[in-house]
Amino acid sequence: MVFYPTNRDSWSGAPALPYLILAIAPLCWAGNIVLARGVIDMIMPLSLAFWRWAVAFLILLPFAWRYAVADWGMVVRHWKIILFLSLTGVTCFNTLLYTAVHTTTAINGALIQTAMPAVIILISLIAFKETVTKRQLFGVALCVLGAGLVVLRGDFSAFFTLALAKGDVLMMVAVVIYALYSAFLRWRPNIHPMSFLIYTFGVGALGLLPLYLWETSGAIPLALNINTVSSILYVAAFPSIIAYLCWNHGVAVIGANRAGLFINLIPVFASILAIFWLGESVKIFHIIGMAFIFVGMVLFNR
Repeated sequence: MVFYPTNRDSWSGAPALPYLILAIAPLCWAGNIVLARGVIDMIMPLSLAFWRWAVAFLILLPFAWRYAVADWGMVVRHWKIILFLSLTGVTCFNTLLYTAVHTTTAINGALIQTAMPAVIILISLIAFKETVTKRQLFGVALCVLGAGLVVLRGDFSAFFTLALAKGDVLMMVAVVIYALYSAFLRWRPNIHPMSFLIYTFGVGALGLLPLYLWETSGAIPLALNINTVSSILYVAAFPSIIAYLCWNHGVAVIGANRAGLFINLIPVFASILAIFWLGESVKIFHIIGMAFIFVGMVLFNR
């Protein structure tokens, strides 16, 4: 197995840059969650997932073609890890997320996702024997506390009234699957980042094709209008191409455990987007929760 080169030395002059790049991914994914919840009456979950990756593949193809051709031999030699990462990071996770938002509330879904950093750390401990200090564990706890404060709107007693729905279970499975993707990114072959995306997007979309055909076999065809087309274009460009480029690169540079904490920024960014898009106001729990997350991430990454 060939490990993806991190080129850590090349970042010595700009130590904050990988973290800034990583922050772009949860920002895009926060928009993905908000949009997915908003289009549940217009686009079925498997259809949204399939067209997201199919369109992302087509957008990326002209830019990645020469890299994909050059890296074909390496991809064939390491097809197992390419297949694993495609199914976990592309086919399964997003399909489960889009399906989950049909049967769970936004607060439940956001809260469950904050468990992902802890799951990534657990997988890294078991699979790769990585060590975590007490200070880092305290940093993780602060991040989870801050994210929980944001999604519970400052009322932790609401945690005990959350009802476990089908969507909650799907989100739990999705969290584990994406944690596996993030932890095992270290095993991706030494190929160009554009090649890696085009192959994983293509394989992931192929994995979704039979599910998409099954979902649409007896349903009304997808209505092509400004709302559905713009929604698909958004999820294809921002949560897919841009977010995955930033996330994969960030994980390669600082490691899965550190990068995993950035998942806690999703509910923070989702709250900010709701303020601008839905006219909600800033509350004191937003500020306190964001402060907890920031301090926790600094503690873990020092």
